[in-house]
Amino acid sequence: MTKEFVDTRILDARQPGAIEEAARQLKRGQLVAFPTDTLYGVGADPFNGEAIDRLYQAKERPLEKGIPVLLADVADLEKMVKAVPAVARPLMARFWPGPLTLIMPRRADLPAALSPNEGIAVRIPDNAVARRFIRAAGGAVATSSANRAGEAPACDAHEALVALRGLVAVVLDGGLVHYGQASTILDCTCHPPQLLREGPIAAKNLPLVIGTS
Repeated sequence: MTKEFVDTRILDARQPGAIEEAARQLKRGQLVAFPTDTLYGVGADPFNGEAIDRLYQAKERPLEKGIPVLLADVADLEKMVKAVPAVARPLMARFWPGPLTLIMPRRADLPAALSPNEGIAVRIPDNAVARRFIRAAGGAVATSSANRAGEAPACDAHEALVALRGLVAVVLDGGLVHYGQASTILDCTCHPPQLLREGPIAAKNLPLVIGTS
């Protein structure tokens, strides 16, 4: 699949209808850059295999790296996850919404391109614009950072536009992000859970929640 170039629009999330228009574009198979609590993300419909392929192409992201999924609410987990591991429940209660990504067993009916294995990375961002957008898009958005692979991540709409102009249909401007660094990632498909990346939530704080040392 070759890159498709589009006219990129910037929509101010504060303007009436902007979030809903961004969600409509995503449901049509387009890519949308939007703010989260950690970084700006570039999102695709997680149930549309062609849109996911477009996301890999835009990012120049290796196919062996899966695409995390951002959720609007805990109830949306069932769209992505086959079963919630017991160890994940106290982490969700403590850190969601927030900058903690949890890997859980994926549903078998999801597009294969979302993940190279049987797990899927999910979280609920602590950002009102992000959650409104994700909810308007159906509750789940496949999301990677809004930058080309190997380049610095975007922390505001201008940086996202510079990185992805012509590759995303919409940049949803929600201002500057809170954390400015990628989320902490914990793999809950293994025992004990494995820390894959330390971000805003320090590794030392996780054992206190899950009851391990």
